[in-house]
Amino acid sequence: MATGTNTRDRLLAAAADLFYREGVTATGVERLCTAAGVSKRSMYQLFPTKDVLVAESLAAAGPDTNRMFLPDDAETRPRERILHVFRVQEEVATEPDFAGCRFVNTATDLRDPTHPAAAVARDFKQQLTDWFAAEARAGGAKDPALLAKQLTVVFDGAAARAVVTDPDLDGLSVTTATTLLDAAGVA
Repeated sequence: MATGTNTRDRLLAAAADLFYREGVTATGVERLCTAAGVSKRSMYQLFPTKDVLVAESLAAAGPDTNRMFLPDDAETRPRERILHVFRVQEEVATEPDFAGCRFVNTATDLRDPTHPAAAVARDFKQQLTDWFAAEARAGGAKDPALLAKQLTVVFDGAAARAVVTDPDLDGLSVTTATTLLDAAGVA
């Protein structure tokens, strides 16, 4: 059972957990309500549809998800700040409960780019890409926007590889990101 200070918090926490571990389409309302310890009636009083709950739970979990990969402000060199993201990803990928990128999983599970949660997923993926671009710009990249997109592809691809083939990325994402940084002139 999910814990939280109120019904809404419990639903959001249970939804974020179940949707990440089991998938959006595989998680029914009854399972969700049981995990949150709330009635379906209570859920529908707070969230008019499951789609709204999916979007709001992703929006609630998103900031912590992105923040977990970012370096603290002690590291000031853009190259090392970027590589930090991939080092953390390699560590996180080996954890038993790792199920890939929360945002990519949601968007691909829904298969509907107009779904409100797909918009939330795109926003959080764009935040990471924008962060990469800012760091790349600070590091003197020749084309920071292109490098940022490439780094996001590496990040997403590494997460998928960890789920599909082997959770031990064995430095693959860090090495690939390093190659991109070198090619872009980020010192």
